[in-house]
Amino acid sequence: MELMKKLSLAPGISGFEGEIANIIENELNEHVDIIETDLLGNIIATKKGESSTKVMLAAHMDEIGLMVKYIDKKGFILFTKIGGINDQMLMNQKVIIHGIKGDIVGVIGSKPPHIMKSAEKKKIIEHDKMFIDIGTFSKEEAEKLVSLGDPITFKADFEEFPNDLIMGKALDNRIGCYVMIETLKRLNTKATVYGVGTVQEEVGLKGAKTSAFKLNPDLAFALDVTVSGDHPCVEMKEAPVVIGKGPAVVLVDAGGRGIIVAEKIKKILTEAGKRGNIDYQLEVSDGGTTDGTAIHLTREGIPTGVLSVPTRYIHTTVSVASMKDIEKTIDLLVEAINNIE
Repeated sequence: MELMKKLSLAPGISGFEGEIANIIENELNEHVDIIETDLLGNIIATKKGESSTKVMLAAHMDEIGLMVKYIDKKGFILFTKIGGINDQMLMNQKVIIHGIKGDIVGVIGSKPPHIMKSAEKKKIIEHDKMFIDIGTFSKEEAEKLVSLGDPITFKADFEEFPNDLIMGKALDNRIGCYVMIETLKRLNTKATVYGVGTVQEEVGLKGAKTSAFKLNPDLAFALDVTVSGDHPCVEMKEAPVVIGKGPAVVLVDAGGRGIIVAEKIKKILTEAGKRGNIDYQLEVSDGGTTDGTAIHLTREGIPTGVLSVPTRYIHTTVSVASMKDIEKTIDLLVEAINNIE
């Protein structure tokens, strides 16, 4: 649990994943043979095996966030979004600007409802009508603390809920990072396994593209989260994967525009579940995609599977997931890779 908490609270928006990479390196130093960082920033941990088979595990390290775009004459910060963020979740959030002189806490503000017109009150406030208040009164004062291009993360808590549930920011995709770390620790396979913490997934699956090209594995597994449809305002037909019933073995995502998983990869994962008596769910999704999409289109094509942990309220500061589901994901992956011929 402490590792999951550490990963959740650590800052790392797209392009600034260094702190997450350090956690991964520290955790895996004694469990793998080689750890390296490539030119784009992906961290690659290699656990050598006796056979020629090469397996890649990919978990993206980056989280959604913001970036300093402009500092106005009164010292207020205007920002751009990094990754897919629904504007309505931004209002009144506390944030941390990782500035030139250390971390600066701020709060996202906008026009108060007291002076809005009736029509304005009915609309979702767009992010370009918001700003960050860091307590400065001039541009010159603010520029001593922050600069254009500084990354901004959300200031959030990590909580343990009943029924082994957890709540925190960046569970997309620090859960995947946790699964990758623990899988590499527990594997006993003849295959060579690469654990890759990829960068910039939220802005274009970038790290997965370059690392898969470099490693050219025989098969790969992308480790991520998926929407859990077990709460109000969601119909099960929209999101039939739920918390508590194990990981989702993804068959199709983004309605086929992302990945369509090969039958042999589906067989590897589902047979591992049956053999190990490990709960899993099958998912066909019309929604988003993962690093698996970039990996399976690399070189002449790499057979790739996707394992996703059901998670509520993804891309917010209060995502909720189950540690039991996370452990079942690790168990399924270990069972599958240990039995790959």
